Amino acid sequence: MMALDNNAKPDAATNEHCLNRVLESLARLLGEHRADIIDINSSDLAACPQDDMVIYDRLKVDDAKIDRMIASIEHVIALSSPAGSIISAHTRTDGLRIENRRVPFGTILIIFEARPDVCIEAAIIALKAGNRILLKGGKEARGTNLALSNLWQLALKENGVDPSFVRYLDLTRDETRALISGEADKFDLVIPRGGEALIDLALKNSKAPVLVSGRGNNFLFIDAEADLGMALKIAIDGKSRLSVCNALDKVLLHRELPGLDSVITKLAEGFSDIGVTVFGDEIASSADPSAIRPVESEEVWYEEFLSAKIVIGVAENLDDAIETINKYSGGHSAAIISANAAAAERFMREVDSAAVYHNASTRFTDGGEFGLGAEIAISTQKLHFRGPLGVEHLLTNKWFVYGNGHVRN
Repeated sequence: MMALDNNAKPDAATNEHCLNRVLESLARLLGEHRADIIDINSSDLAACPQDDMVIYDRLKVDDAKIDRMIASIEHVIALSSPAGSIISAHTRTDGLRIENRRVPFGTILIIFEARPDVCIEAAIIALKAGNRILLKGGKEARGTNLALSNLWQLALKENGVDPSFVRYLDLTRDETRALISGEADKFDLVIPRGGEALIDLALKNSKAPVLVSGRGNNFLFIDAEADLGMALKIAIDGKSRLSVCNALDKVLLHRELPGLDSVITKLAEGFSDIGVTVFGDEIASSADPSAIRPVESEEVWYEEFLSAKIVIGVAENLDDAIETINKYSGGHSAAIISANAAAAERFMREVDSAAVYHNASTRFTDGGEFGLGAEIAISTQKLHFRGPLGVEHLLTNKWFVYGNGHVRN
């Protein structure tokens, strides 16, 4: 049984070749077991509340989702892993050689809720970077999670790799809490993929660093110099899926936007047409009282909806829009629609979000869309990376020092 070296010594290329073979097997097995996975997933779906479309959307695995998993694996196989690459190197005048290399974290614990595709798409990123992986999924997707993790075991065994390199942990809530605190397994990094309660659980209980894949609450600002057709199209696209963290939650319009009341009405109609309930600040709700409900409290501005709701508000100017977004958003994604390149550049520079957009939808904040093949999370932290995290981001560094009897004194 081959034990892969996740300390990324100079033979990292051998490790990568072996890991690619595992991923090739995994892609093939997903195709071969497609019908079984969908059948098992149907049992998980049957237990899901039928009126909770957000959970249902996340939980569902169909042919299209399996195709996306396979495509993600194939993309990640084609990527070159930077594990073992040299960040910097120099030889001192006394002959001491000092290298700083990229190396895997070691073991990564990924805890997720009703998203069985995380078993594949997040794990392939961690594995490609040379990390060992512990997976703990939500009970809503238990059957599907176990089926997908079994394919991991088959892929590892087919290629003579230690099956413990990717492990699924079928645990109760109390056992999960003990796991996070480090009582059951040793790990070097925790990535919670879920709501604020799960993130809070990890932050409060983990002794290992926690990489926060934070809340969305994404904003769109329609500037006074916006193309209104473009703005409407991008705003509606932002709510095309409700269950994703890159969905749009708030729309701000410049107070000096020509035909402001008419634009607000058109936005409200567009959202209503796709089944989204519209709320608004005092100006927006008075522009179309029949279609826009008043925002009931300031807390709504902080909220990530993950549901068929949106808020429309009016900003006095660019400064007000930037200040509002930085106060209320989750630091995930924000966009500006404007023909004024200088205003857009200032917005993108000063808005404190992981991804900022000019004349484009926040729905692009995704590892696959950004060319990473897949993503393990979308980080809203500033250390050590922000936004969609791919292979190159699941590495730390390590100093390698070569001497010949060197002593300092």
